[in-house]
Amino acid sequence: MEKKEYNQLKKTINYHMQRYYDMDAPEISDYEYDQLMLKLKEAEKEHPEWITKNSPTQKVGGSARRKAGVKVTHNVPMLSIEDVFTREDVVNWIEKVQMQHPGCFFSVEAKIDGLSLTLRYEKEKQGLLHLVMAETRGNGQIGEDVTLNALEIPDIPEKLELPVDYLELRGEVYMSLDDFERYNREAEEAGRKLAANPRNLAAGTLRQLDSSIVRQRGLRMFIFNVQQSVPAFSDSHCDMLDVLAQAGVPVVYHKKLSDKDEILEAIEILGQMRETLSYDIDGAVVKVDHVAWRDEFSAGSKYSSGHIAYKYPPEERVVTMDEIEVAVGRTGKLTFTGIFHDSETGKPARLCGTSVSRATLHNQDYISQMKIGIGGKYRLFKSGEIIPKLNGCVEEPDEVFRAPSACPVCGGKLVREEDTADIRCINPSCPAQVSRTISYFASRDAMNIMGLGETLVDALVREGYLCDYSDIYHLKEKRDELVEKGIIGKEKNTDKLLEQIEASKKNDPVRLLTGLGIRNVGRSTAGELMRHFRDLRELEVQSEEALTGIQDIGATTASDVYAFFHNETNLRILRDLEQEGVNMLMPEETGSTSILSGLTIVVTGTLPSLGRHDAEELIRKHGGKVTSGVSKKTSLVLAGEAAGSKLTKAKELGIRVIDEAELIKMIGMGE
Repeated sequence: MEKKEYNQLKKTINYHMQRYYDMDAPEISDYEYDQLMLKLKEAEKEHPEWITKNSPTQKVGGSARRKAGVKVTHNVPMLSIEDVFTREDVVNWIEKVQMQHPGCFFSVEAKIDGLSLTLRYEKEKQGLLHLVMAETRGNGQIGEDVTLNALEIPDIPEKLELPVDYLELRGEVYMSLDDFERYNREAEEAGRKLAANPRNLAAGTLRQLDSSIVRQRGLRMFIFNVQQSVPAFSDSHCDMLDVLAQAGVPVVYHKKLSDKDEILEAIEILGQMRETLSYDIDGAVVKVDHVAWRDEFSAGSKYSSGHIAYKYPPEERVVTMDEIEVAVGRTGKLTFTGIFHDSETGKPARLCGTSVSRATLHNQDYISQMKIGIGGKYRLFKSGEIIPKLNGCVEEPDEVFRAPSACPVCGGKLVREEDTADIRCINPSCPAQVSRTISYFASRDAMNIMGLGETLVDALVREGYLCDYSDIYHLKEKRDELVEKGIIGKEKNTDKLLEQIEASKKNDPVRLLTGLGIRNVGRSTAGELMRHFRDLRELEVQSEEALTGIQDIGATTASDVYAFFHNETNLRILRDLEQEGVNMLMPEETGSTSILSGLTIVVTGTLPSLGRHDAEELIRKHGGKVTSGVSKKTSLVLAGEAAGSKLTKAKELGIRVIDEAELIKMIGMGE
């Protein structure tokens, strides 16, 4: 491996470490992550001179986050366990240990897919151990105090009766599959975002400021290790777990064995148990049972000694395709969803602890390539152990599915875009697009009509009050009727919404242009266009060539803008908006400069005094361009508190980072 490839691999792994440990939002599976780490270790084995303290192989976990409590330094570092992936690796490790300690016993345990937590207990005057600290893993050296939240977990006893003066336990906090499904069911009914998987939800829950949320969501915990005990009450790890269990502490599933064949069999049995357990496991841990011997088998500064973790390969199921659902999105793009059942059980496929019966089929090219059709059989897995994906055809269908020739909703014309696999309905009045188009028009980034959310828009469309976004400004004409039907609410709520609608007429036309939902025209592009044309109506007479002459407006965007403003239905709607008094003229700006001209700036985190949108408007006012994602084209990153992954990426790419005070100074407002 070349040094350049090695450095890129480190960046990739660091990115995924942050997604997993700090953001609780992994993008790849544990298996895929493990393969990246194996590749890195091989490179460092070949080139040990490349290793630095910042290498992912030398770091543990993520960074401690200050949310539910304060930072705390661990008494005993909370390190990782070295992963192995083959039975041969397990046997080799066992034989290595038993060469030094013949007949050594091992503990074979379930590796719970949750988040690690350390519990500190100190003896009170009454002779009982009292919980004084619960701390998250953080970066392995420094974690976060979540004691109040931990006390809401029923598996964590506040007091223990054991013959020691001090006790430190380590375990795994998790969420049962039933509680996870209950949370998502309630979230769906309330219109909230669904959680990706039990592990992410458990991690986010434990860090909540409101400890009652922990109780409501039903977190659980298994203890898997005694970190410290004064005095030590046993030399045997398994015996200590058994003593804890007798004291009422839930401990991890474990078996004390010495024969390597029995150990391999126990690992196999655990793997078979995965589908029947009420919680997720992602491997089996093998530990030296005699605690004092563990330090003799160190795997490096990142890993705790005397342990290995056998990681099971990614789960796959064979499913049979029952139906292919075609829907139309807000922009008219056709989406395809496969609906299937487990070919063996006849029920939804069980993967990574959840029941799966649907998966995105992307586009017609993907469907053709994968030979997807009714009755076909396909391998199914979860990408990142989150997103269901098909992984190859096992048995071809009688006929591969073909997209419809007309829009399945309005019967209008479908067009496949040049150089893409996207198929779109080009009828702007297609009912499938109306609710989402109007909701977007009223959204915060567009016309910002508070109170006119997607649920209310759906109701107003269903009742026939809204057919396009210009109808929003005619709702006042139906005020008494709306109050009588109670669609918006009683008089107070209805009048409040109508006032918001009326106030939105005064918005600058950047918001209006954004809200029109023209493909490839978001807030930034709309701002660029309106800096060039003071009157939005001027766009109606521009040629594609003239539009491409504007900075950052490419041929595709110019074509989309031209097509929108040369569509009779769209022009009719614009005339209606104009007649209702919606502003189409940019205000005469005072204090505008071109100081930031040519700079592309990303705003992230919480700024001391400026709101995110205020900061972005200030940048645009002084000639800068605002984008949402950090890339090599980014000039500056304006970062506030809790900046997160964008700040990390900026540092990786060597992009200059400034704070609010520096921005104010740059534009001359701080002088």
